[in-house]
Amino acid sequence: MIRRRVVVYGQVQGVFFRDTTRRRAEAMGAGGWVANRPDGAVEAVFEGDEGAVESMLRFCAEGPERAEVERVEVTDEEPQGLRGFSIR
Repeated sequence: MIRRRVVVYGQVQGVFFRDTTRRRAEAMGAGGWVANRPDGAVEAVFEGDEGAVESMLRFCAEGPERAEVERVEVTDEEPQGLRGFSIR
């Protein structure tokens, strides 16, 4: 199990980024959460097997159709055993 924290910058709020992320994470079996930040970015934590988490990182680099991702910051963290995926 691995855990990654992601901050996605660009035109990423108001484009269904959080809901699309939640649906994809649930389909992949990744735990964690996603939230809008006051600075206009989207922040997410993904936990699970390496394949699921890496798939979610690739999705964040592209975003949903209407998003315009400028950059993504990824930080490794210690897994905490998160189950399920939520929008904060």
